[in-house]
Amino acid sequence: MQPGCVPWPPDEAARHRRDGYWTDEPLDTLLRRSAAEHGDRTAVVGGGARMTYAELDARADDLARGLLALGLARGDRIVVHLPNRPEFVIVTFALLRIGALPVYALPAHRLREIGHLCAFSGARGYVVPDRYLGHDYRADARGLLARPDIDLPHVLVAGDAQEFTALDAVEAAGRDRSGEPLPFAGPADDAALFLLSGGTTGLPKLIPRTHNDYTYNARASAEVCGFDRDTVYLAALPAAHNFALACPGVLGTLAVGGTVVLPDDPSPDEALRLIAEERVTATALVPSLLGLWLDAQEWLPEDVSSLRLVQVGGAKPDAATAARVRPVLGCALQQVFGMAEGLLNLTRADDPEDIVLTTQGRPLSPADEVRVVDDEGHDVPPGAVGQLLTRGPYTLRGYYRLPEHNARTFNEGWYRTGDLVRRLPSGHLVVEGRIKEVINRAGEKVSAEEVEEQLAAHPAVRQAAVVGEPDPVLGERIAAFVVLEQGLGCPSAAEAGEFLRARGLAGFKVPDRLTAIGSLPLTAIGKVDRKALLGAATPPQPVPPAG
Repeated sequence: MQPGCVPWPPDEAARHRRDGYWTDEPLDTLLRRSAAEHGDRTAVVGGGARMTYAELDARADDLARGLLALGLARGDRIVVHLPNRPEFVIVTFALLRIGALPVYALPAHRLREIGHLCAFSGARGYVVPDRYLGHDYRADARGLLARPDIDLPHVLVAGDAQEFTALDAVEAAGRDRSGEPLPFAGPADDAALFLLSGGTTGLPKLIPRTHNDYTYNARASAEVCGFDRDTVYLAALPAAHNFALACPGVLGTLAVGGTVVLPDDPSPDEALRLIAEERVTATALVPSLLGLWLDAQEWLPEDVSSLRLVQVGGAKPDAATAARVRPVLGCALQQVFGMAEGLLNLTRADDPEDIVLTTQGRPLSPADEVRVVDDEGHDVPPGAVGQLLTRGPYTLRGYYRLPEHNARTFNEGWYRTGDLVRRLPSGHLVVEGRIKEVINRAGEKVSAEEVEEQLAAHPAVRQAAVVGEPDPVLGERIAAFVVLEQGLGCPSAAEAGEFLRARGLAGFKVPDRLTAIGSLPLTAIGKVDRKALLGAATPPQPVPPAG
């Protein structure tokens, strides 16, 4: 196992192998095997290109050899900051084939988050587009190179590289080395890639997913969802998200010989158009995006008759929105409750309608262990609300390089998720909230503490508190309350948003409303009373859309 990663105990690893959950196949085998079986079938559509499995496999090999020629090697961490374009898939498999570890950043992340990822992981490479949705990612790269705590030898750019290295040139250099053998990428119980976790610390924690556990994650969820070679999967969410990457997502679709469609524009209009043009059969959405799709389809109907399945996850949808899926889109709904750390719960095709509409599914694997406990760690009866603990063949045993945090979060392999749930007698879970102060805005996890810290840096702000308010579209919206320095006026919502973005905060973390108050309400023990803040009846100030 890579230094800084926590392995499974040997006896549990042996059991997962014996029971067939771990097959000791490298993760890149998902593509290699499908290329052998479905070489002429379309693997990826996106960016104006269509690639067969044979072409995708060959391009991944070429890029892998090009990366080796640059000096990248097994164990190197590479921050991948790409949108949903074919390059994302090619880069992923190329890195897997040389044993380098992708560290997946979201397209909306900016310099604050990316700087943390590069510094904390010790990244030796950063892969970006030239521009995406109006943002110049090369400017982020320049900001990283200016930091004394980051040593970043390689910046690879998909598109106009300017002073950096063009991804196309690296692939072309590897093509010139065609036929050279690729090195051993590492044992299958070693880390294959890093996903990101949100949390109360604000900056993301790194989640090591191994070849064994993530291959199982992708294959098992594809089986539960009925994916096969005729599946056409639209990656409507960022592919760097665990949900869209392997639940079953991009990797699960490629594992069974299906087709992945990558929209360059994430808008509902573009997504619905692609469903009609590519005859998409399955996709995954967060509740806020699902609501936009439903509204758009009612006003601007496209031919979405090919759709068979819409997964909804990342947050709990309201029952009214869930009930609209079949009448409006004409397909089945599947609720998904999972986490990048591992445990995945899904409703099944044969579940009764009320279970599908009102629960967030049951565990993916027969080997998943789930406990629902009270504050003292005692199991609560079925139907009672408690804290969710879990362990299993694809749930991590510890975050990367965080031993003190791991000691608090893991106990005898049980991962304390921070979620509050009810477990029904059927085994299905109903999500009731979170213990930690994390705001779930449109499926993006936002740390209240991080936003508070950044707001408090404003010269006019003495104190700040941030809470999540229920919102019918976003699930939760970010409400900020500020106590001002004496004699200074309150910044406008627009000014606050500009200030936070200038400090490198991702746009989706900018508060949706900002209110000045005389003092922050406190609980009896002196903590900010967030429940009292939620009851504040001051009118909101509109904040420009996050970007």
